[in-house]
Amino acid sequence: MTAAQPAAPIAFRQFVLKLHSRCDLACDHCYVYTMFDKRWRDLPRAMRHEVIEATAGRIGEHVRAHRLDRVSVILHGGEPLLAGPEHVETAVSVIRQGAAPVPVRMTVQTNATRLDERYLSMFDRLDVRLSVSLDGDRAAHDRHRRGPDGQGSHARVEAALRRLTTGYPHLFNGLLCTVDLRNDPVTTYLSLLEHRPPTIDFLLPHGTWTTPPPGRPADPRLVPYARWLIQVFDRWYHTPGRPVRIRLFDEIIQLLLGGASRLAGVGLSPMAVAVVQTDGEIEMDDTLAAAHPGAARTGLHVRRDPFDAVLQLPVVRAQLNPAAALCATCSACDLRQVCGGGLRTHRWQADNGFDNPSVYCPDLYAVINHIRRTVRRDLATLPGAAR
Repeated sequence: MTAAQPAAPIAFRQFVLKLHSRCDLACDHCYVYTMFDKRWRDLPRAMRHEVIEATAGRIGEHVRAHRLDRVSVILHGGEPLLAGPEHVETAVSVIRQGAAPVPVRMTVQTNATRLDERYLSMFDRLDVRLSVSLDGDRAAHDRHRRGPDGQGSHARVEAALRRLTTGYPHLFNGLLCTVDLRNDPVTTYLSLLEHRPPTIDFLLPHGTWTTPPPGRPADPRLVPYARWLIQVFDRWYHTPGRPVRIRLFDEIIQLLLGGASRLAGVGLSPMAVAVVQTDGEIEMDDTLAAAHPGAARTGLHVRRDPFDAVLQLPVVRAQLNPAAALCATCSACDLRQVCGGGLRTHRWQADNGFDNPSVYCPDLYAVINHIRRTVRRDLATLPGAAR
């Protein structure tokens, strides 16, 4: 089973707006505040109106020039709801006006601690979807996602999710869960299912070869993250009807069956995402901040530069050809079409940059290989399958 190589994109179809650069939680696994890049300290707290207008104009210019039929915008942070309802509504309205007549799918990525009825009714009126960060049950979530006072945030997030799923289920985009090896995988999965999310994203904690993620041993024979994910996969895959979409597993299966990836970190499909900071600077994937200071910076700004200028940068053009960006080890791997070398951030090593496999390479191989064996076994039982 091999994946077809998709054509490189010629336009950005997803934009991430850092509407607010601060957060009301102090999560100890956050790549924005706890790793190398400390630029957030110098950024404006909230994106000013003139920056929002300039961003909207650049998005409109881009989507019309490339004749796109739709575009996705994610309001991000920090915590975007810290900007306040009026500011959030202004951003949504200005961005949509700037992109018109091209429709904009708006999503807010939030920790949900401020997601009250006022916000929910506003998002309902504006047709804005919500993705919520939740790491599992109370013990799992509060292990990391605490306030500056040290108090856990699970109770507030759970209350917000009840309001969302009871009164506004159509706005629920899904849950994002950062994997912690100390949390039981099946218990974590089942606790997330209780909120009836349409989608779950399991995220590996950010780390590099220079600063390895927690619990990732130097011995490549050990695969603790694979063991964790495989337990979730087996429970999910063998449940009739599969009650939720788990994007990591769905995308791996899609790639194994010859399709293309739509998820950063797997496959060799180009991922063109533009990030706009609160000061208007245009950046690449901001998780690169976990690698080294300034790793995501482009030197471009919405006030003076079109998004097409970002696409012409050598570093961006290289990322739009993922197969060529693979290191020698990944290029020789039998699973390279499915793994794609993993997330670029996780390849960093101080002495040779990103010319490495993912720091999660053994885990990724083990997970994908397990899914491959499972899918192959099931395909072999279908009527007419070759024997």
